[in-house]
Amino acid sequence: MRSVSSLGRIETITCAAVALALGSLISSGCTVYQTAPGVYAPASPSIFDRAWEAARGAAYDEGVTVTSEDRSRGVITGRKGAFDVNMSLITQADGSVRVSIKTRGVEAQDPTLNQRLTAAYNRRMGQ
Repeated sequence: MRSVSSLGRIETITCAAVALALGSLISSGCTVYQTAPGVYAPASPSIFDRAWEAARGAAYDEGVTVTSEDRSRGVITGRKGAFDVNMSLITQADGSVRVSIKTRGVEAQDPTLNQRLTAAYNRRMGQ
């Protein structure tokens, strides 16, 4: 038979163990894990994308009717009056983009078309 003092000690230990278990269950149930909202900046357009849009915009600014666009080859072709317009964009090894604007037609009809296209392109590129 156990003495009264040993029974009291067992009850105290049991109560303490139960209280500890309940305490850990209650506190773990209150923990909330949530990921902090991130700030995602949209990717800025590539140098080629900016140059492509500037070339397209320059053609529009000068009234060129774009007849074809081949982005994968970097070629925009169009017409303005009797002029054929050819714009080519080539990505260089250093990551820069070389833009070539050529017009073909009777120069006397619009002698400054090429310069105006170049100026419109430069303006759109912020140059």
